[in-house]
Amino acid sequence: MSFQIPLDRMTVAEKWEALHAIWSDLAQNPGEIPVPDWHKPVLESRLALIAAGRAEFQDWDDAIAEIAKHE
Repeated sequence: MSFQIPLDRMTVAEKWEALHAIWSDLAQNPGEIPVPDWHKPVLESRLALIAAGRAEFQDWDDAIAEIAKHE
């Protein structure tokens, strides 16, 4: 399937909304998302932090809002 998104005609807010919609949809089936080999060490490191109780988390909506503040 091929389609075009009119990015050049979208506002930043519309682009963020589209990105959020895509991420929300992908999150419904995380097991279907392939993990590239280069990213596996990053994930292993983060899992080790979680296991050690040293991981810090941020709510996704809060993270998006923080990113949007810096535009």
